Amino acid sequence: MAKTDWKSEAKALKKKVRKLKARLMGQDVVAAAEGAAPAPVKKAKPVSPLAPAGGFPALPLIAGVEFAAVEAGVRYQNRKDVMLVRLAPDTAVAGVFTTSSTRSGCVRDCQAKLAMKVPAGAGAAIVVNSGNSNAFTGKVGDEAVAAVTGGVAEALGIPASRVFSSSTGVIGEPLPYEKITSKIPDLVDALREDAIEMAAHAMMTTDTFPKGAAATVQGEGGEIRIAGIAKGSGMIAPDMATMLVYIFTDARISASALQRMLSRNVGATFNSITVDSDTSTSDTLLVAATGQSAAAEVKGAVAKAFETALRGVMMNLAHQVIRDGEGATKFVEVRVTGARDDADAAKVAFAVANSPLVKTAIAGQDPNWGRIVAAIGKSGAEADRDRLTIRFGDILVAEKGWRNPAYREEDGAAYMLGEDLVIGVDLGLGKGKRSVWTCDLTNRYVEINADYRS
Repeated sequence: MAKTDWKSEAKALKKKVRKLKARLMGQDVVAAAEGAAPAPVKKAKPVSPLAPAGGFPALPLIAGVEFAAVEAGVRYQNRKDVMLVRLAPDTAVAGVFTTSSTRSGCVRDCQAKLAMKVPAGAGAAIVVNSGNSNAFTGKVGDEAVAAVTGGVAEALGIPASRVFSSSTGVIGEPLPYEKITSKIPDLVDALREDAIEMAAHAMMTTDTFPKGAAATVQGEGGEIRIAGIAKGSGMIAPDMATMLVYIFTDARISASALQRMLSRNVGATFNSITVDSDTSTSDTLLVAATGQSAAAEVKGAVAKAFETALRGVMMNLAHQVIRDGEGATKFVEVRVTGARDDADAAKVAFAVANSPLVKTAIAGQDPNWGRIVAAIGKSGAEADRDRLTIRFGDILVAEKGWRNPAYREEDGAAYMLGEDLVIGVDLGLGKGKRSVWTCDLTNRYVEINADYRS
């Protein structure tokens, strides 16, 4: 049989397998164009057992912010996959992004736009698609960014320099941006203040639940509101911010002051989480302040309270990302103290949090503290065998160079049955400290990522 015949037979066989999978799931397969990769069939995903009770929270309306979401069919079928946010004129915008050297065209575009001078009275917008990250797509990717942001700018009557975009999903595939630009009129028509949950859903890829958090601050002369949404489940080891996160507030605050607050708090929140040690090409965190609160400009004591509230929203969203880690069944804090300095504490915390051996032991509810010892040793941080201690919650497991004589394996095993765990490490060398949050590594993680493009 000719080589081309084998290719045809393989292609036909793959199509039969896809149809069979869809039939078993009670779903129809939408025929793809000849020669094009078929769009994945939407599969029902069980919600993470660590998801917040009560589902998506009730978030306050933020004056000057409107949301919309539509089905564009970028990759997924029968679900909203593009969202648009319209921001009032003179909204201050700040952001932090992935430091990946292969970051996407959207990230590069956002970074460039935030460095530009903002025209007085100009509005702003954020447009996000899921299913395709538009990363490592060369000039074609840049053209896609320009087409989408340009289309939104024209439809909303705002400068293109004030339209920020994000894409999340498969890397290396050209973004079919015409599917997005053709839906811009529908997005504009659908804009409304109370659609933030819909926008959160539209950003999801392997996420099992939409993520939202809020806070309020009493300002001088009125209340200041903060509401944020995030997506993220896998490829989580940020080095800037995380995944895709958008936080909105009606505070009266300058872009420069907002940027300083954001930069000060990203390290202990989004830069302190890891699911699988992989930093995304698309990580983006934008904060927008519309200035439409009745409260006076944020400064003094109010500024401190506002920053604390902003940090709380950031931490809440970061923890939700871990609670939705792909296949996660355990939420784990690795709490390191007594390091020579904070940098060494971070090395130890991430070495433990990212260790496949530690994470699989946690998944198996096995108190295998020897794997923690190994992770500390490989971290590169200064450590002294006879000074460090290891704890599971309040249980002292090891000290003075060996297992604590009073430690009982059954106590450690009982502790590991919980969903929220704390691994404590004190190096006994100084005042350095760092907490990092992670999850366990289960068979489900392998299944999700093995089938991601199937």
